[in-house]
Amino acid sequence: MIDFKSLASINGMSGLFIIVKPTRLGVILESLDANKSRLVINNNSRVSILKDISIYTSDADGNMPLEKVMKSIFDIFENNINVTPKSPDNELRAFLKKALPNYDESRVYASDIKKLVSWYIILMQNDPLIFTNKEAEPEAKIDSSGDENLQNIETEKKPSKSTETKSKESKETKEVKPKSTKSQK
Repeated sequence: MIDFKSLASINGMSGLFIIVKPTRLGVILESLDANKSRLVINNNSRVSILKDISIYTSDADGNMPLEKVMKSIFDIFENNINVTPKSPDNELRAFLKKALPNYDESRVYASDIKKLVSWYIILMQNDPLIFTNKEAEPEAKIDSSGDENLQNIETEKKPSKSTETKSKESKETKEVKPKSTKSQK
């Protein structure tokens, strides 16, 4: 399942990309379109992680994370949003006003809303589960006898006597006080 931490947008390129792997000179990305093409982006390119993007609001916080905005759009519209990135500006603003009533109209431009709509459409086509609040819960493995598999439980290890004596010795050496430099009369 895709999450907002693994999705990126590249300045000057349309679409969204999955972060595959960082490299010494940049990062390897895979497009979310039908081609699934991979490309290497160097450190000079401007890559924005979707988790770090937010939309300006007029409340005390001043912004709302993109992930919350997208989930709000999903809660209201699901898969039938009535706008496209090519819709008129007034329709785009009305759309965002429904999803985020307190967005700052003076600092959020129509081009920002167009990006939001296009990203939402891309994510709905590729992984609509990204918008659900339910996180995948790990399933408990059950063996043939019906008992839960508890092999992965870690137990605390007691330090061995050799490590205990080493730690005591190091404490003793640290507790040695330096000799006084003042002469006594």
